[in-house]
Amino acid sequence: MAEIIAGIGTSHVPAIGAAIDHGKTEDPYWKPLFDGYKPARRWMAEAAPDVAIVVYNDHASSFFLDRVPTFAIGVADRFPIADEGYGPRAVPAVEGAPELAWHLVDALVDDEFDMTICQELEVDHGLTVPLSILYDQPVSWPVKVIPLAVNVIQYPTPTARRCYKLGQAIRRAIASYPGSERIAILGTGGMSHQLQGERAGFINQDFDRAFFQRLADDPESLTKLTRTDYVRNAGSEGIELILWLIMRGALADDAALAYTHYHAPASNTGAGLCIFDDR
Repeated sequence: MAEIIAGIGTSHVPAIGAAIDHGKTEDPYWKPLFDGYKPARRWMAEAAPDVAIVVYNDHASSFFLDRVPTFAIGVADRFPIADEGYGPRAVPAVEGAPELAWHLVDALVDDEFDMTICQELEVDHGLTVPLSILYDQPVSWPVKVIPLAVNVIQYPTPTARRCYKLGQAIRRAIASYPGSERIAILGTGGMSHQLQGERAGFINQDFDRAFFQRLADDPESLTKLTRTDYVRNAGSEGIELILWLIMRGALADDAALAYTHYHAPASNTGAGLCIFDDR
């Protein structure tokens, strides 16, 4: 039987990917952030999941304001790297897990989640930067990937509670899958940041650090926060944190918080990473 073995929450700051790609991870600015990633990389190498479900948001690479799916899942064999305006990142293409992805589609639709099904999908930094954070610069990614894109760009976004319930539905779907895959689920984006307006550059370290513990001990409390609560406390782009709730909803209630790392600023973002052990 397939099983979820880990949940990871991580920022997907594009500048983190650029620092990796251009060999700047030991520069004084970046070194404290990347030093904190080393234990996570060792943990992931030991856990060695077969498949990663990566919950992320597209940044106008595959979707734009003329088509904004609330929840979109990739079912292809392969996902090319998107050109975000400066050429695709020089990272491996992403290999899919179509059999498991189609099972998720069937199960989630039966569970009353209306998924947009993507048989072609280019993936941007929202998905590739988390893979780089966990796996550095491999010749090929050591996991197969199921992309799950969520709208946190155009109002109305899904609510925090809806995201948490989607995670719970994913857990039920995997429990009904006859394969033997060991699965990690990643919730990506955030932490607090705002890219525009009077609060451009806003970072709320207190909220970010408390978010880790609430995610572990009382995720239900995070589902009660409104969209406005997230924007007020974490900035306009900090609403990406609701994607971490999909990850947390997919885990057992007593999944162990195995590791956390936080650094600010990373570019203009509070950058965080946490690992839950669900074995």
